[in-house]
Amino acid sequence: MKSKSSLVKKIVAGKFKGKTLKLPSMVTTRSSKSIVLESFFNTLQFEIVDANFVEVFSGSGSIGLEALSRGAKQIFFMEKDRAALATLKENIRQTDPRYCEVFAGDSFVNIGSVVARLKKLGEDAYIYVDPPFSIREGMEDIYDKTIMLLKSLPSSVVKMIIVEHMSGLKLPQKLGAFTQIKSKKFGNTTLTYYRDTDMEY
Repeated sequence: MKSKSSLVKKIVAGKFKGKTLKLPSMVTTRSSKSIVLESFFNTLQFEIVDANFVEVFSGSGSIGLEALSRGAKQIFFMEKDRAALATLKENIRQTDPRYCEVFAGDSFVNIGSVVARLKKLGEDAYIYVDPPFSIREGMEDIYDKTIMLLKSLPSSVVKMIIVEHMSGLKLPQKLGAFTQIKSKKFGNTTLTYYRDTDMEY
């Protein structure tokens, strides 16, 4: 049996620092390691202030809520699993629900709604993608589907794409309009960053 402490995570920094977030069952979701989260926010700590942030395969929403705490403007969460959704909504209530929007259901379907929402706002977003590891049963093609999803994104709504993935997986240098600009390994987990290098920022 897991200790209770392994089923919670605290927001590390910002206006909601110290707020306790619940984690859903590790059977259906996988929480990002603290070292990965720390590196990510150290890399983009100033860039995400007043930016939109999309967390695909949100699970507990810990990445998106950390971004909100650190000054992101609006967070779009995407999650399919029912238990994880309940936990996500509970965690959002610990912060500020006014700046959080949840897209429940299949992320590969709902990405169209998120893109439409960003287009309507006339804004772009940081897209954080943390698919379930493909070693899980029924998830063997998850990375192929994720790569297709990312290739389909219009660059007008993307500030940057960040993929958290198994270190054994080598992602392509190009994903549609986006070029890999950085990759950092943390044991079994790697963060790979993409952006449209033709866009001016």
